[in-house]
Amino acid sequence: MQFLPYKNSVISYHIYGSGNKLVFGLHGYGEDSLSFSFLEETIGEAFTLIAIDFPFHGKTAWKEDLLFSVDDLWQVLNALIPENCKNFSLLAYSMGGRAALTLLQTRPNNIDTVSLVAPDGLHVNFWYWLSTQTIIGNKFFRYTMYHPAWILWFVKAIEAIGLMNKSLLKFIRYFLEDKEERIALYKRWTTMRKFRPDISEIKVLCMLQQKKIHILFGKRDSVIPAYRAKDLNSCNSVRIKTIDAGHQLMRPQFSEFIASLLTQ
Repeated sequence: MQFLPYKNSVISYHIYGSGNKLVFGLHGYGEDSLSFSFLEETIGEAFTLIAIDFPFHGKTAWKEDLLFSVDDLWQVLNALIPENCKNFSLLAYSMGGRAALTLLQTRPNNIDTVSLVAPDGLHVNFWYWLSTQTIIGNKFFRYTMYHPAWILWFVKAIEAIGLMNKSLLKFIRYFLEDKEERIALYKRWTTMRKFRPDISEIKVLCMLQQKKIHILFGKRDSVIPAYRAKDLNSCNSVRIKTIDAGHQLMRPQFSEFIASLLTQ
């Protein structure tokens, strides 16, 4: 693990592989840069993968306000780019997909390929929007994370009458029933709120500049199902693959599928 001083904070990151092609790894919610370690054996000869820890993840010590902007991420990545490197690719999982798509939309010139694994950001989630993009919604979100009795009752009621997929309910309850996880959820969602990709703009970018986006989904993923990418299906430079799996795709058994995203 290595550390990059940034403003009043410290960004932690790992470097995997020693290949000539540079790729930045952007991890999913609740994960960290170690989640990319299993890829070193598969892609290490061709790629150098630099994976950072987002604020309130891994060993990153975030001392700024509850805001990690697109410009913050861009400056962090630029500080880690070797002097002889001009272009790079992005490999992102889940929440990291939202960050990768926003970077592609706002800073496309130096980005070669964007490889996404079960990516967030392909549609606007109403509850996420309400909780992070509105003042009243964010205050209520904060109150709920510190006083969760009502929402825990609500989730139990939904579970009792069978209105939601069991695996999705399990996913939700995991983050609500533990106090530390709830507070972390509030801080993480609020801090990453500026990463809001506009898929219509990204679609135009792909058509005009032929920017490559390669996406891998799990067929049984109830958190981020494959149909979320339907708006990008018509782009010739977008490749979408679905495999027999759930949402947890950052695992060694899927390394060949993930590596193929980078080499298509």
